[in-house]
Amino acid sequence: MTSYEQAEKYILDIPKFAGKHTLKDTEKLFLQVTKSTKERNIIHVAGTNGKGSVCAYLRGILAEAGCSVGLFTSPHLETIRERICIGSEMISEADFAAVFEKLKNAIENQKGEMTHPSFFEFLFLMAMIYFEEKDVEYIVLETGLGGRLDATNIFHKPQICIITGIGYDHTQYLGNTLEQIAGEKAGIMKPGVPVVFFDKKENVTAVLKDHAMKRGSLAVIIKKTDISDVNIHNKSIDFSFYSGYYNYVSLFLDTIALYQIENAALAVRAAELLQEERITPGAIRAGLFKSHWPGRMEEAAPGVYIDGAHNEDGVEAFIETACRDGCKGRRFLLFGVVEDKQYEAMIRKLGQADLFERAAITVLDSERSAALDRLKKIWGQYEQISCSYFDSAQTAYKSLLVDKQEEDMIYIVGSLYLAGQIKALIRRSPDD
Repeated sequence: MTSYEQAEKYILDIPKFAGKHTLKDTEKLFLQVTKSTKERNIIHVAGTNGKGSVCAYLRGILAEAGCSVGLFTSPHLETIRERICIGSEMISEADFAAVFEKLKNAIENQKGEMTHPSFFEFLFLMAMIYFEEKDVEYIVLETGLGGRLDATNIFHKPQICIITGIGYDHTQYLGNTLEQIAGEKAGIMKPGVPVVFFDKKENVTAVLKDHAMKRGSLAVIIKKTDISDVNIHNKSIDFSFYSGYYNYVSLFLDTIALYQIENAALAVRAAELLQEERITPGAIRAGLFKSHWPGRMEEAAPGVYIDGAHNEDGVEAFIETACRDGCKGRRFLLFGVVEDKQYEAMIRKLGQADLFERAAITVLDSERSAALDRLKKIWGQYEQISCSYFDSAQTAYKSLLVDKQEEDMIYIVGSLYLAGQIKALIRRSPDD
C-alpha cells in the first residue's frame, strides 16, 4: 500500500520524466480511470487573475445551498492536498494515497500505449477519480494554464464557463498581447453553454464576445455599473449587485480585498445561471460571506497581510486595496518573485505607489526565484523606499517584525510561493 508521503514524492518528481498529453489522450485516460457513465455538472473557470477566488465563492454558494461540490484548483500554498477538495475539506492523506495508487496502476497497465501524464494532468485525473467515487453533484474546475489546451478542457458540455480578469502572464505560452491571451482563455467556451465574464477591458471584451458568437455560447457580460454602493469596513466589504434574477441585492464579503467584489459578482451570476432551485438569495449571501480563499489579502497575523499578487494586474489590484485599508501607521513590504514573471513592471508599480516606508526584498525557496542581484538593481531605482535584501524569506519577514509597531502593517506580495512560505512560517511560529 502506497503511503501519502510516497505518493507526494512521486507526483513532485513527475516534471523530471513526463510531458504534456494531447486533450484526446487526457480524455481517453479520464474515461479509463473513472469509468464515468454520466455527464457531470461541470463549472469551468479560466482567466489570468481571480480564478481561485471565483471557484471558492462558487463552492461556498453551492455548499450553502446544500449541494455537494468538488473543487479542483492550483497552485497550492502549503500542501498539495489543497488542490482537491469536497466542500471546504481537502482530500485526506489516506484518500490521496488510495486515489494515487489507483491512477498509477491504471497508467502502468497501459503497457506503453500512452506517455505518462504531466504533473498537472496527473493531479487533475486524481481529482476526477475522487469526485467520481464520492459522487458529488457539482465539480468546479480551475484551469491550470490558458484554457484551449488545458487538461481540464476535456468536457464537451459543462454547465457554465467563466472567464476571469485577463492580464499579462505566461506570455511565452499564451501570446504577447491581451487579445492573444484572451483567445487562449476563450478556448474553454462550448456550443450552447453560457459563458460569464466581466466587461473590464474593451479589447478583451471584444475578443471574448467574438469567440462566444463563433462558438454559439451565450455571452453573459457583467458591467461595472452592475456594482454600486461599495463600503469598506474594518475587516469586510459590502456592496450592491444587479442580479439577473433578483434586481439589486446587498452582498457582504469577509475580506478587505476590493478586487474580490468582481470575483464574487462572477460567481453570483454563474450560480444564478445554474437555475438550481436550492440556490436562493439567502444561500448566495451566506455562501459568499463564509468563503475565504487563502493568500488574497489574508490577515495571517495581526497587521500582517498576505496577497498572492504575482503579475502586473494583480499588483495593481493589491495597491488599490492597500490605499484604502485604513492603515494608521507605516506600511512595510516583503517582496519576492519568480524569474519568469514580468517583475520589472510589478516592481515599478510598487515603487511608484508612494505607500511603503520600507521594503524587504528576498529570494524564494524555489529554483525559479529571481536572483537577488537583479532585484537589487531594479529596486535601487526607487530611493524613496528604504530597501534591504535577504537570502531567505524567513529572515526578511523577521526583520520587518522587529521594526513593526502595533499600528504598522506588513504586506507579503509578489509570488504564491512566497505566500505559502510565510503562511507556513507563521503557522509554525504562532508566538511570533
